[in-house]
Amino acid sequence: MSWILTLITFLSLLFYTGMEIKFQLQMLQQNSYRNDRYNRWLKGESFASVPRLIDLFLLLLLSTNFLPLFVQIVTITVVLYKSVNLLKTKYKKPLVFTRRATRLYVAALLLTLIIAGAAVAFASLHNGSRALLAIAILAPYLMMAANLLMRPIENRINKKYYNEAKQILGQMPGLTVIGITGSYGKTSTKHYLYRILCERYNVLMTPGSFNTPMGVIRTIREQMKPYHNVFICEMGAKQIGDIKEICDLVNPQIGIITAVGEQHLESFKSIENVQRTKFELADALPASGLAVVNNDFPYIANRPVDNVPATRYTIADTGVDYHIEDIRYDSDATRFTVVGNGERIELSTKLIGECNLSNLMAAVIVARHLQVPVASIQYGVSRIEQVEHRLNMKRTPGGISIIDDAFNSNPDGARMALDVLRRMTQGKRIIITPGMIELGDKQVEYNRILGEQIASACDYVMVVGRYNRDAILAGLQKGKFPEEQLFVADTFAEAQARLAQIARPGDTVLYENDLPDTFK
Repeated sequence: MSWILTLITFLSLLFYTGMEIKFQLQMLQQNSYRNDRYNRWLKGESFASVPRLIDLFLLLLLSTNFLPLFVQIVTITVVLYKSVNLLKTKYKKPLVFTRRATRLYVAALLLTLIIAGAAVAFASLHNGSRALLAIAILAPYLMMAANLLMRPIENRINKKYYNEAKQILGQMPGLTVIGITGSYGKTSTKHYLYRILCERYNVLMTPGSFNTPMGVIRTIREQMKPYHNVFICEMGAKQIGDIKEICDLVNPQIGIITAVGEQHLESFKSIENVQRTKFELADALPASGLAVVNNDFPYIANRPVDNVPATRYTIADTGVDYHIEDIRYDSDATRFTVVGNGERIELSTKLIGECNLSNLMAAVIVARHLQVPVASIQYGVSRIEQVEHRLNMKRTPGGISIIDDAFNSNPDGARMALDVLRRMTQGKRIIITPGMIELGDKQVEYNRILGEQIASACDYVMVVGRYNRDAILAGLQKGKFPEEQLFVADTFAEAQARLAQIARPGDTVLYENDLPDTFK
């Protein structure tokens, strides 16, 4: 009987260890499979958390001869309970078992089996159980080790895919490649430009947030067809050289830089490094190409572009090439006029907010450069649908307006979203936010400023999570926001429950950012 219980203990711990490794793989994936970023996240996690202390206590019990059968029963019960909880937990960004993730998971499991198997072979099944529990406790470091071991294989696979994508592009000499980058606004601009250019061209764009080299390569390999004559390529970056790497692959002829702001400062360290990286797109353009850059941002306006013709745009008339006039927010549409190059193009869109109008202007400039007729641009703009989680508005059946700006908040975007909320005069103006992330040393300062801005724009505030709570509350207090109209929640579920209690028809709710699972 005792050996059967020992075997069940071993198998239960093997299952639990597999679940722990799967969770750590999910966190590594959210950190772009980069051990340095993943390790920074780990440093923010408490090793003395209750679940980890329970594991350590079980390991201690398994290492003694105290009531061995009782200890095994307790261990089986606890680890199966924790495994079921891991299975049932819902995540904002669940693990995607891509081919890379699958290879990495298999490698981590093989390492686990080798270590546990050696413990069984050279000692006993009971020692194998102890080894498995130790691996579960140290699963983050096992995952980083597996990631290092798999790196040569991944590099070889990536090189093969890179060459295939390069070959496909080389067979399409007539293809116009448009690169889009920026601290924010690039995904929205990509969608808007795609919709407009589809009025005249066969267009392919990188889907979703496929803005890394491998995302671009996958798009080319799986979706590029001989009939495509325009390729819109979104280019993301976390460090210097990231944009150049994509440009070296796709060789863009047109580049749009939507913003240079204080985003991802944890990896970039300074706004100057952000500027340098974003302008890698302009630097890669041929002399016959075109750079379209947003002069509303100081670190774009002060950066000359000498290697290629550059068209600069701003919301207000600042004397650059393009600007917007006559902005009117009606109940069913936003109406405005793009002015530049001797033209006045009157447009109507379902989109709201100056940031969206700025992104639309960039798309219109490129469309006119590619000789899309004004009438086709007007039709395309009028049919553009709002991009999910990027300052899009909808109304619930209960008469509550929802402004969804939950994707990747930043100081400028948050300010613009609050400006839209401020314009809502019917009912209460409610914000639900966990604040902003990846701002490096300025994290506290910008979230405090956000609190001050919220205080002047909102009637009711819900601050979610602990990560930015103190900074936002300090800003709210400085803005003299009444405490009775403030709700602090640990989770979005708590905030949603509170919203159901206070929201009334005519109210407007702004969702500003939604932190990934790697933040609390």
